Amino acid sequence: MIRPPPEAPAHSFPARVYFEDTDAGGMAYHATYLRWAERARTEALRDIGLPHQAMIERHNSILVVRRVEVEYALPARLDDSLVVETRVIVVKGVTMALDQRMTREGATLAALLVELACVDRDTLRPKRIPEPWRTALGATAARPAAGGGSG
Repeated sequence: MIRPPPEAPAHSFPARVYFEDTDAGGMAYHATYLRWAERARTEALRDIGLPHQAMIERHNSILVVRRVEVEYALPARLDDSLVVETRVIVVKGVTMALDQRMTREGATLAALLVELACVDRDTLRPKRIPEPWRTALGATAARPAAGGGSG
């Protein structure tokens, strides 16, 4: 059973299932969900006025996927219209966690837990998430549960 989404505002990104996204049975290939999630993360940053390119140019930093968990519940099928919801769970020094969901007419097809790490573009060494990304992303993060620690 898919876990419920965190209580945080969601960025919504529309997606469509094209022939190239599907397997021989007309269902979206499992790796396609990762591409949709990547595009949605990129657009979420762009929509808050902080695109990846600005992070590269101003701070020589990039966000890389450190870890991803995917739980598939229902198949996306050829020509389906989907929405990818992206929610910030937590922003830490170098890492951040996101909840991303592919939905169709309100039903969750897949839920992803994504951990991103900020690294120096040249050395690939961990680097603090730069301002103003840290503040902007942190402002939309899910509220900690009552009695929760600062992590």
